Amino acid sequence: MTIRMIRCLQCFLICFVCLRGHAQDPAALDSMKRALANAGTLEQKAYWYDNLSRTMMNVNPAAADSLGEKYIFLAEESRDRKLIFDAFVSNGIRCGYFRGQRKFVERAIDYFEKALDVARQNKMDKRAGAAQLLLADIYLAVPDKDKALRLAAEANSRISTLKDDSLKVEANNIYGKVYLARNDRILALRHHLIALDIAEEIKAVDKATKRMKSGLLRNCYLNLATFYSSIGDYDKAIDKYSVAYKMLDDMTDRKVPYQRCIDINAIGNLFAMKKSYDIAISYFERSIRMADSLKFATLKLPGYISLLNQYLRMDQPGKALNYLESKEGQSLKVFLDTFRMAGVMDQAYAYVYTELGKYDSARKYFDRALPFFESNMNETNRVLIYLQMGKLFAKTGESAKAIENYQKAKELGERNGILEVVREAASRMDTIYQQKGDYKSASLYNSIYHQYKDSIEKEKKVQELSQEEAEAEQLRTERLEKEQEELKRRNNNIQYVGITLGIVLLFIALVILGMFKVSAGLIRAIGFFVFLMLFEFIFLVFKKKIYAITNGEPWKDLLFMIALAALLVPLHHWLEHRVLHYLTSHNRLTAAGQHLRKKLFRRTKDEFDSTSP
Repeated sequence: MTIRMIRCLQCFLICFVCLRGHAQDPAALDSMKRALANAGTLEQKAYWYDNLSRTMMNVNPAAADSLGEKYIFLAEESRDRKLIFDAFVSNGIRCGYFRGQRKFVERAIDYFEKALDVARQNKMDKRAGAAQLLLADIYLAVPDKDKALRLAAEANSRISTLKDDSLKVEANNIYGKVYLARNDRILALRHHLIALDIAEEIKAVDKATKRMKSGLLRNCYLNLATFYSSIGDYDKAIDKYSVAYKMLDDMTDRKVPYQRCIDINAIGNLFAMKKSYDIAISYFERSIRMADSLKFATLKLPGYISLLNQYLRMDQPGKALNYLESKEGQSLKVFLDTFRMAGVMDQAYAYVYTELGKYDSARKYFDRALPFFESNMNETNRVLIYLQMGKLFAKTGESAKAIENYQKAKELGERNGILEVVREAASRMDTIYQQKGDYKSASLYNSIYHQYKDSIEKEKKVQELSQEEAEAEQLRTERLEKEQEELKRRNNNIQYVGITLGIVLLFIALVILGMFKVSAGLIRAIGFFVFLMLFEFIFLVFKKKIYAITNGEPWKDLLFMIALAALLVPLHHWLEHRVLHYLTSHNRLTAAGQHLRKKLFRRTKDEFDSTSP
């Protein structure tokens, strides 16, 4: 995390994780409620409780909690262990949408652990592995990286023995996330690329498998985008996210239009990190227009937040304040009030007023925001407000309060490995102690500042090296893929040559049979098989070659196969009839056959005479 990210009120973005892939309009919610009311079977009720409770997290968390508990009650009453597991997982995922808040993280962990207990007690290995992966992911939000790694390892050990490629994809992606959090970047990239390879190898044999494969591939590209963003390679991050965005074209889920809106906003944020501010703003505005066209006001809020953050990135607090006071800002305020997160809005006002030099107003809003952050938000988000409050008190000359807040930020930064926070806090305290004339304390924090400054410089070099290593890893993977393709091509060519020789030998055998007095039925049977193999082989070759033109599109393949059949089927029947008719009508020893038999028998007789006494 950088200071630029801190200035952009990153906690705002965390508030809207819940919207990713789960946004719905009011009409859709009403439809889902009617479907739940009309559900007749246990499976139907469970399906709608799951979907409706998770979707309601975007609209009314209290109502979502009620639906989630009803889902658990329904499952427990059924005594179906798989349904009980699914109910706990559904509630865990739902709470995990707000992983920026401590209470939701704790609730998610509790639900996932209950699901894991159910799976273990009933020997449901697939579900146990899935629950461990979910726990590993949510523990990264605590953050507890060691526990996340341990859970990921346990899950992978369990999943590796199962024949479930989708779980193996997810296991490698979770491994990638955990290693990235631990700054083991090459291992992180390796696991994400393994996940992508497994997902690409899955054969989509029906609509359900195709839908599952598309979702897995998209998730892989999103994870790769996150990875490249973390090492500062924003161009590659944008490339990967753009691939994930285009994959929505192949999906038919009703949530796709809403997901497009979220994706455009996310890509805009990557352009912002790249400092392509004009492009970023155009993406944010496009996201808002898309949400407006869907007539779903809540979906506009991520775009509003991104624009607000953009003004702060560009050091334009006046524009940020105007935006907060605008209709869009008030919509954001209403939304946060609904989700009992008014403290986040108070923090935004406090920071903007600090930048504008309106310290009394800033103090008032910080006083309102602080209790919310200390009781609800995780440590990463509390770092932000302590740094911001330290800055306010330093400007107002309240040194003791400034040092107190910077000290809190420093401790949290050290505990969570956020080096730039520690450096920033140490630098501020160095300045404050020098102003107070406490040169001993100033010297202490100056040394800490330089220590972490050196660490950050090393980290930047490591990051640059990681970019090179990531490039090398990508090239290595591509080289291995090309080698595999070349090996496969060679093997295929050998098989084609083998099949061709086999067909030639069968034709020779068929001709030889026609030279002797053998059953006409035998010749017809063998001839039928030989000609069938020949023409099916021709079909196979043509179909493989034509793929470059049809690209596997069903209607093009169908037209090609009809045209080819129209040409080859009559030829097949005509040629088979003529050849077999000739061979069976000459079903006697031909002159060539007689000559061959005489030579064979003469040689046998001569050999017999030579060995006689």
